[in-house]
Amino acid sequence: MAVDIRIAEAILALHLAVIGFNVAGLIVIPLGALRGWRIVRIAWLRLLHLGLLGIVAAQALAGRACILTIWQSDLAGGARAPTPLIMRWIDGAIFWRLPMAFFVALYVAAFLYVLALVALVPFWRREPRRNG
Repeated sequence: MAVDIRIAEAILALHLAVIGFNVAGLIVIPLGALRGWRIVRIAWLRLLHLGLLGIVAAQALAGRACILTIWQSDLAGGARAPTPLIMRWIDGAIFWRLPMAFFVALYVAAFLYVLALVALVPFWRREPRRNG
């Protein structure tokens, strides 16, 4: 069905946004701390980042695929129409054919790194006000 493939494309777009957010946070938080960017002190953003990476790591440790991956696969696989080219390219970029142990180690390491960033770059500390 064309509807299934459209929903699968929307899930893929959401998945790509989540991946982008998670990867960007790994870079922006320490860089922003060094540069004094206020965005790295926004608690809800940091908690969202920590929570998303925690979910990813927990799913990997449990040996489960991401729920977005499962939904996308079910919808795209159930469609009679061929998978659009851009969707195949993006799938190839984010779904690597490597052993599950690699992803478990990667996701757990990323989560532990972000957990360490909570201590190294606390988001609850207020920056001193500057005069002027």
